[in-house]
Amino acid sequence: MNHQVRLLLFWGFLLTLPLAASAQRRDFAGQYRHQKILVDSRREGDSLRVYLRFPDGSALRQKQPLRVLAWPAYDARRPLWADTVSQLARRLRSEGPAARVEFCLPMARLQAGTVLSIACGPASAAVSGEAAWLPLTAARLARPYVLTDSLGAPLLRHTVRAGEAFFVDRYGPEQPVNVKQYTTPFVAALPPHADPLRQSAGPATLAVSDSLYARAGVALALPEPGLYTLRLAGEPSMLGLLVTGAEYPDLTTADELIQPLIYLTTSAERKKLYEAPNPKKAVDEFWLKAAAGQQTLARQAIRLYYSRAATANQLFAAHKAGWMTDRGMLYMVLGVPDAVYRTAQEERWVYHARDNGSSATYTFRPKPSTFAPEHYELVRRPENERLWYAAVEQWRKAMTAPGR
Repeated sequence: MNHQVRLLLFWGFLLTLPLAASAQRRDFAGQYRHQKILVDSRREGDSLRVYLRFPDGSALRQKQPLRVLAWPAYDARRPLWADTVSQLARRLRSEGPAARVEFCLPMARLQAGTVLSIACGPASAAVSGEAAWLPLTAARLARPYVLTDSLGAPLLRHTVRAGEAFFVDRYGPEQPVNVKQYTTPFVAALPPHADPLRQSAGPATLAVSDSLYARAGVALALPEPGLYTLRLAGEPSMLGLLVTGAEYPDLTTADELIQPLIYLTTSAERKKLYEAPNPKKAVDEFWLKAAAGQQTLARQAIRLYYSRAATANQLFAAHKAGWMTDRGMLYMVLGVPDAVYRTAQEERWVYHARDNGSSATYTFRPKPSTFAPEHYELVRRPENERLWYAAVEQWRKAMTAPGR
């Protein structure tokens, strides 16, 4: 095989894999933790180069095998094939406790519509929902470039901060890049019980507000936050890019701190916060009132709510900030789901009953677009209302804060 990284195929390895659905379904809740494996890819001739960043690189440094499995679907019981990556130590690059690694897979073995799982460790690691999962779409299999930082390391994200320098690193000869900025309002998600008819489908097409043409091999730094597309000369498809504020994923300005309170407050309450002489102080007073004047609890509630917003921004960024998306909304108000079950048609988040409350399951359906190929929308139902307002009330009393 003519590719840069040799992979050793172990068909017998398939026999050692546990049946993923034998006792219980594969749980993907680990995908929604801050410290998860990041993954991206680039087409390189007859190969697909895969880039990974492990937040904890100890297993890699201990020379445990890096396993790659291909699945017909997220909920499949058996993989289509399984490999391990050879000469792993030579491909390893440490970043403190984290580690990066990259390798190539032959395109002849990859098929659009399938999914790769990648993990370092025993056979069960690559089967679990804790592994890195990479859906192989036709666009991904064709894309011959990856976004990198100013030092050439893959970003492993499709967001950049305003003014942040990055490259569109193409395999083969560099090509100029056509950049377009679009006019679009960023609207926070509606509550999970809202009438779907209230949810605007948005315009079929977005108006281009600005464009530029960057020379081949030149670093880009987009000065204004917003929604963009990148298209290399000669390439048929575009890549969506969200340009954020300088502190993203953190929320720091008064407006940024008030906006996510849309999930907990009335429009009149938010208007009062915006119009306050000192909006940041008004936000502090909102949380202090929620905590019945207990400053420690107020600080804990603030820390938890906005840390969830920052994590949602990292996990769910799409055509808008992650906290504004349907999954980001639930993540902020309800927290990390106890279990996540995923198929090609939907994703289900399960929250187990707590404090004599009721358990709940929320269903998301994939709604991919140029700007957000892995975007999901919540299936809204009236029966979600009671549990939603119970969770909101917990926040409005700072009862979600640790120690309350």
